[in-house]
Amino acid sequence: MKTTAAPARSHVTVASPVGPLTIVAEDGKITGLYMDAQRHAPGPETFGLTADPADEPFAAAAAQLRAYFSGELTQFDLPLSPAGTQFQRRVWAGLLAIPYGETVTYGELARRLGSPAASRAVGLANGKNPIAIVVPCHRVVGSDGSLTGYGGGLDRKRFLLALEGAASQEALPT
Repeated sequence: MKTTAAPARSHVTVASPVGPLTIVAEDGKITGLYMDAQRHAPGPETFGLTADPADEPFAAAAAQLRAYFSGELTQFDLPLSPAGTQFQRRVWAGLLAIPYGETVTYGELARRLGSPAASRAVGLANGKNPIAIVVPCHRVVGSDGSLTGYGGGLDRKRFLLALEGAASQEALPT
């Protein structure tokens, strides 16, 4: 009897307070976490087959997302493998260093990465982040502290920052 290997790339969709979240994994690592109608999200045909939500890393991701949205988790601990350029991966690593409940500007993030003149490039890389929420691109704000573009929409960004108690005045619900 011939058996087939599990697909290398697969996905599950979980409910959340910001709408359905599609978690994509390949070889046991999360490669994507996409919101419904997220800007820059790849087409669903790239997500692979539907997986069993009890399988890893999906079960851990869903449990940690539930804990995050209930205010019980401030830092994710999941196997991540975002695909991107070397610069994009540097920016995404910089996002992971922004503490829960804090915001930084694009310029400050560029300075932290050793590229103080690259705030626009940092913004573009931030917008291409394939692992929303877990890699907290929502914690980056404009130079005046204002909420600027967010792939999931400004209402979701405002919600996530309010959930975290971020200091930005614009993070507060309107």
